[in-house]
Amino acid sequence: MTEPLTFRRRLAQAGIVLAPGVYDALSALLAEQAGFEALYLSGASIAYTRLGRSDVGLTTYSELVDTLAHITERVSLPVIVDADTGFGNALNVMRTVRGLERAGAAMIQLEDQTFPKRCGHLDGKTLVPTAEMVGKLKAALDARGNANTLILARTDAVAVEGLEAAFERAQAYLECGVDALFIEALQTPAQMDAACQRFAGRVPLLANMVEGGKTPLQSAPELQARGFRIAIFPGGTARAVAHTLQAYYANLHLHQTTSGWRDKMLDFDGLNKVIGTSELFATGKRYQAP
Repeated sequence: MTEPLTFRRRLAQAGIVLAPGVYDALSALLAEQAGFEALYLSGASIAYTRLGRSDVGLTTYSELVDTLAHITERVSLPVIVDADTGFGNALNVMRTVRGLERAGAAMIQLEDQTFPKRCGHLDGKTLVPTAEMVGKLKAALDARGNANTLILARTDAVAVEGLEAAFERAQAYLECGVDALFIEALQTPAQMDAACQRFAGRVPLLANMVEGGKTPLQSAPELQARGFRIAIFPGGTARAVAHTLQAYYANLHLHQTTSGWRDKMLDFDGLNKVIGTSELFATGKRYQAP
């Protein structure tokens, strides 16, 4: 059974899927070890960590595929992949879907912003026409080699065209045959409930929890009670790491040593235990000459 098939069956079961944001193989490994059942590869977090830049469409297709391949080589959890706009038109979308599928994506997210895009919780977004996005989604569905590679359609229309227009776009995308919907940046609990009332009975809905963003921050059980089937906390990982590193670097610069920070970090052996160094050596010995 392939991982995408496992994830499709998981979405058909009761209970919301809570997927933390990851941005490289180490963060994915730590999330897997924490007990999560799916991961979300955040496009924003790749921009934050690989480029040190904002989520404004600077991340490239090749950087995304490369990051995903490292993650899926290291962990076995299904990965929801933020593919932004597909990096261009319908032909670009086809290449993006094929590449991400080969790299192990369980679900591929595509959005209806213009290219280059920007973070869904930033102002000033612009959208492609609905008909153009429908064409891109059809191209994505046609490009996948395995029907169990799931396609997630995201609309950013709430902030640009209003709630009802976002629902109309979501309906058009659903009619293409996508496997899940993501109505980005719902601004109130009432809007969240309206989205669930309109769509949750027909297709899995994803809720995006951004600390300090436009959507009210809620727990996975609260989101499940509303009707959402997937909850992502995509950028919290990078924000937590940035907060920790600010304190770590400030302490090291001030005291010129890490001795006062030892109880807040893994030591050499602790990190090697996390990443499985002894298991790696044991595997290597199996192939050594007698």
